[in-house]
Amino acid sequence: MSEPLKTQVIRRLYQLVLKPILFRFDPEDVHDVMTNLGSKLGQFKISRFITRSLFDFKHANLEQTIKGIRFENPIGLAAGFDKNANLLTILPDVGFGFEEIGSVTGEPCSGNARPRLWRHPNEKSLRVYYGLKNNGAKAIAKDMDNRIFRFPVGISLAKTNCAATVETDAAIADYLNAYEAFHKIGDYVTINISCPNAFGGQPFTDTVRLDRLLSAIDRVRDARPIFLKLSPDLSESELQAIAEVALTHKIDGLITSNLTKEHTHGDGGLSGKAVEAKSIAQLVYLRKQFGSTFILIACGGVFTVEDAYHRIRHGASLIQLITGMIYQGPQVIGEINRGLAALLERDGFNSISDAVGIDLK
Repeated sequence: MSEPLKTQVIRRLYQLVLKPILFRFDPEDVHDVMTNLGSKLGQFKISRFITRSLFDFKHANLEQTIKGIRFENPIGLAAGFDKNANLLTILPDVGFGFEEIGSVTGEPCSGNARPRLWRHPNEKSLRVYYGLKNNGAKAIAKDMDNRIFRFPVGISLAKTNCAATVETDAAIADYLNAYEAFHKIGDYVTINISCPNAFGGQPFTDTVRLDRLLSAIDRVRDARPIFLKLSPDLSESELQAIAEVALTHKIDGLITSNLTKEHTHGDGGLSGKAVEAKSIAQLVYLRKQFGSTFILIACGGVFTVEDAYHRIRHGASLIQLITGMIYQGPQVIGEINRGLAALLERDGFNSISDAVGIDLK
């Protein structure tokens, strides 16, 4: 499939003009401006139409139904960008097949002190130390309630970043508050147990605590699929143990992975290419050990169609990204989807689902 001229023009404008300008400013300020702009663009039919005509791409072989949810394409916006669910209206027109909001916590959270977001261009990475900044589950759920969304929406939940949630029972109660606030809102729920920037660390990578958390969620669980978002810094034995606990609680899928803490830059976790190798290794390990038992979502270092297709062929049913869009430009979503459709046709696959895990069989 030939690349349209408009995509080539947008890519050049972003790389040669807009990106050099944006990268001169504080990344959190840029993020806030872009989020506000996206929110405003989503308010009007004409701006949504223009956005869609510039960026969106559809093809039948990109469509999948996973756990009863229909995805028009496999490329989603990862949690961490649309913290307060402000972009739900515009993102389908940018070309995303789904998005994950948040992470949302039981109580409103102002996050860690600024600065808390840095670029590392030499590594094609971002260093993130937000500390789960968000408006809190009740406020965000109220804003989303009774709205109709044009693509699947995941709700990423984490414990509030404060001293009050360090004790295990308090942390579990906080997760439950967030889960219950979103009752029947969103298509699936992700339990984020891997934020590297929160008070008290990552207590639920401990399998005893994780079992208690998932047992509590089981008691109020509805029919929506549940995913776990994993740290890329887990050893294989830790990963195996967590996956086995997830199995006992009928967790539907795993996201590989969150930010890595293993770096020398200072506070925060690294995204993008800095976490790519760990994310892929985790994906491959889980696919080999558990086959198709879990739906796997690959997140970390996806910048090109080749990146996305490699992950699909190694077990990922869905792909999430943020950093790739920031470094490559917003047209990269359509580029990846167009490229995937072409690669699937080239390799004789009728759909994404036919290619999932094919290189590990």
